[in-house]
Amino acid sequence: MQSRFEIKGMTCSACSSRLEKVIGNMKGVNSAAVNLAAEILSADYDPQTVSVADIINSVEMAGFEAVEKIEGTELTLPVSGMACSACSSRLERVLSATEGISSAQVSLASETANLNFNPSTISLRDIRQIIADAGFESGQIQSAHNAKENFEKRKAENAARLGNMKQRLFAALAFTIPLLTITMGHMVGMPLPDAIDPNTSPLGFAIIQLLLTAPVLWFGRNFYQQGFPNLLRRTPNMDSLIAVGTSAAVVYSLWNTIEIGLGIDAQARAMDLYYESAATIIALILLGKFQETRARSKTSAAIEKLMDLTPAKAILLQGGEQISTPLEEIGPGDLILIRPGDRVAADGKVDEGHSDIDESMLTGESMPVSKNIGDEVAGGTVNVGGGALKVRVTKVGENTVLSRIIRLVQEAQGSKAPISSLADTVSFYFVPTVMAIGVMAALGWFIFSDEPFTFALRIFISVMVIACPCAMGLATPTAIMVGTGRGAQLGVLVKSGAALETAGKIDTMIFDKTGTLTYGKPEVVEIYTTEGQTQDELLLLAGSAEKQSEHPLAKAVVKAAEELGSPLPETSSFKAVSGLGIATQTGGQTMLLGNRKYLEQNLTGGLDNEEAEEASARFAASGQSPLYVAVDGKLAGIMAIADRIKDEAPQTINRLNKLGVQSVMLTGDNERVASTIAAKAGIQKVIAQVMPDRKAEEVNKEKEKGRKVAMIGDGINDAPALASADLGIAMGTGIDVAIESGDVVLMKGDLGGVITALSLSRATVRNIKQNLFWAFAFNVLGIPVAAGLLHIFGGPTLSPMFAAAAMSLSSVTVVSNALRLKFFKPED
Repeated sequence: MQSRFEIKGMTCSACSSRLEKVIGNMKGVNSAAVNLAAEILSADYDPQTVSVADIINSVEMAGFEAVEKIEGTELTLPVSGMACSACSSRLERVLSATEGISSAQVSLASETANLNFNPSTISLRDIRQIIADAGFESGQIQSAHNAKENFEKRKAENAARLGNMKQRLFAALAFTIPLLTITMGHMVGMPLPDAIDPNTSPLGFAIIQLLLTAPVLWFGRNFYQQGFPNLLRRTPNMDSLIAVGTSAAVVYSLWNTIEIGLGIDAQARAMDLYYESAATIIALILLGKFQETRARSKTSAAIEKLMDLTPAKAILLQGGEQISTPLEEIGPGDLILIRPGDRVAADGKVDEGHSDIDESMLTGESMPVSKNIGDEVAGGTVNVGGGALKVRVTKVGENTVLSRIIRLVQEAQGSKAPISSLADTVSFYFVPTVMAIGVMAALGWFIFSDEPFTFALRIFISVMVIACPCAMGLATPTAIMVGTGRGAQLGVLVKSGAALETAGKIDTMIFDKTGTLTYGKPEVVEIYTTEGQTQDELLLLAGSAEKQSEHPLAKAVVKAAEELGSPLPETSSFKAVSGLGIATQTGGQTMLLGNRKYLEQNLTGGLDNEEAEEASARFAASGQSPLYVAVDGKLAGIMAIADRIKDEAPQTINRLNKLGVQSVMLTGDNERVASTIAAKAGIQKVIAQVMPDRKAEEVNKEKEKGRKVAMIGDGINDAPALASADLGIAMGTGIDVAIESGDVVLMKGDLGGVITALSLSRATVRNIKQNLFWAFAFNVLGIPVAAGLLHIFGGPTLSPMFAAAAMSLSSVTVVSNALRLKFFKPED
C-alpha cells in the first residue's frame, strides 16, 4: 500500500536523505522516497505491520513535521468478473461514490481498479466487500515489491483462461456446425434422414436441434451466470443482453417443440424454431471473446519485456570466491561480478574494471555507454564490452530504476485519459437503453405492423446481441496500454493517460537552457583580468571560493582551477545569494563572484572599465556567460564560461516547428548570451534573466495567453515550473534521472525524446479516436438496422446470427487497431 505525506522542515538534501533512511528502515515499510523539491514523502508499506500514524510519528521523531497526508492511500487492485464497459463504469461509480474513497479508476483493459482512499474512514476489507457486493472479485494488491510475482500470476491465469475459452469455443463449434447443417441444409436441397426430416418427422427435427443446442448453452453458461444476476441487481451488462436475447429464442423454440409434440400444427411449428440462432450466437460470441482476450493479452508485451530484463541470479564476490546467488539474496553493499555478455543484476557503482554497457532497454539509447570506476550502472542493462566489471550494489528489488520504470508504466496503463469520459458515460447507460430499444422495437413491429410474432422476436434478439458496450470500453484503455508500453521501450515514460492526451495538444514548448538545450557541462574558455592580476592567481582564488557552490558555472571554475595543479587558498566564509552570486573570504581577501547586477548592488569599483565592458560584450556575443570576480571591493576580472549546445537541438527545434509547436528558451543568462544560444538552436522567443523562483511565473504567463504549454527541464530545480505547465517533461541523462519529476520522463539526455513523446501522444490519441469511431459506428448503425429500420423502407432485416458476428467483430477490431501502436516509430 502506498501513501504520500507533505513534509515540513527539510532544508537540504542531507535532511531528505536522512528521513528517507529513517522511514525506509521501519519494519513493514517496503520502500520510502523523499522528494526535496516537492517536499513529499512517498512510502510503500504493509498496512498490517505499520500504520499511517506510525510513519507520521517516525517523521516527527526525526525532527520534521508531517502536516497532512496528501492524496490518501493509493493502491491497485486486480478485479475479475468484468464482462464489458458497463461493468467497469458501474464499479467505478460505486467506488467513487463511497465515503472515504477520494478517487477510483477502473480499467476494463487491464482489469484493475486504481484507488485513492482514506484508511481512517474506510478499510481495504470494506472496499473488497463493496467490490464483491457489486458482483466482482478483487485480487492481491499490486505493489512494487510483488509486481513481477503479480504479473507472472496474472499471466498464468490469463493463459489458463485462454485455454479454457479455447476448449469451450471448439466444443461449442463441434455442436453448432452440425446444427447449422441440419437446419439450413434442407433449405438448399440437402437430403436428411427421415428421422430428422421436418417433412416426415417434425418432432425428430425439433428434438435433434434441442439436443445439439443444449451443450452449446452449457459451454456459454457464463453469459447466463453473470447476465441474469446483474439484471436482477438492476445493473445489466453485455452478458445480460446475450442472456436475454438467446433465452428468448430458446424459450420460444421450446414452446414450439412442446406444441409439435402435442401435434398442434407440427409442420408449421417445425419451420418456426430458433435453436440454431441461440447456438450460433453463443458460438460466435465465444469466438469473439476468445480473439479479444488473446489480443488484449498482447497489450502488456512491453511490461513483460521489461520484467524479463532482470536475471534470476547474480555472481557474488565473497572471500575471493565467485558464488552464483539468487537475486533476492543480493543486498546493498554486496560486490557482484558482471562478465562480458551478462546482464547487470542490480543498480550499483563500478568498483573495478572498464567496459561498455547497453542501456537501450531502459533509455532507448542505441549506442553502448562506456563505464569506468565510480560510474553508475542499472539492473537489466547488458555488458556488451570485452571487460568484466565488479559492481558495488546500491539498490535492489523495488528500489531499482527498472522496478520504478515498471511501476510507472503499470500505473499509466491503468489510468484514464479525459477523452474516455464520453465513452464511460455512454457505457453506464448503454445496456438499459439497448434493452428498452429492443423491447419497444419488438412491440412496435408486433402491434403496429402486419408482421407475425416471430418477426418481432427476431428483431428483439438481433437488437440484444448486436449491441456492444465492450468496444466502447476498450477503445481508450487498450490504446493507452500499448502506447505507454511502446513509449517505455523508446525511453519515454508517460505517467498517465491524461499526460499522454495532453502531450498531443501542446502548442508551446518551453526549454530550460542549462542541461536541456545544452550539455550542462560548462567550461571556462577565456579569462579577462584587470591590471595587477594574473589569470592563474585569479582562477585559484575563484576556484576556492566556488568550491562550496552547487551552481554548474561554479563547478566549471573549480574544475579549471584544479587542473592548474596548484593548491587552492583557504576559504573561511561562504554566502550564496540565489540567482545573483556568492560572497566569500578567500586567502584573506573579500571576494564577490556573480553577475554584474550582484557586483553593482555591492558597490564594486571598476565596473565601468572600458576594457572590461568590451570583454563582457565579446563574451556575450559569443554565447558565453560572463562571471564577474571582485577582490576587496574592486573588479579583478571576468571569466567567460560556455556550455556547448546539444548537437541535436537545431534539428529538434526544426521538427517542433513542423509540428506547429512554438519553442521558447527560459534562462537566467543575460539577454545577449541567451539570444546567441537561442539563435544557434533556431529558437525565436527568449525569456532571459529569469530567477529560479520565477520560472513557474513565466510558464503561467504563457498559459494565460491561451496556449497549451509544456516545460522541459532537469526535474530538480525546475520542479515548480514543471508542475505549473500543462505538461512537465523531465530530461534525464541515461539512468541518472529524477523519475518522480514531471508528467513525462525522457530516460536519456537526447532532445529527440521530445519529438518521440509528442508524436507518440498524437499517434495514440489518433488511435483512440479511431477506436471510438468504430465502437460508436458499430452501435449507432447496427442497432437501428437490427431494430428493422431498413425494413420500414422495404430493405432487409438483420439476422440474429449476423448481429452476433458484428458484435464480436467490433471488440476484436478495436483491440487489433490499438495493437498497431506496438510498431510506432518516432518518424511516424
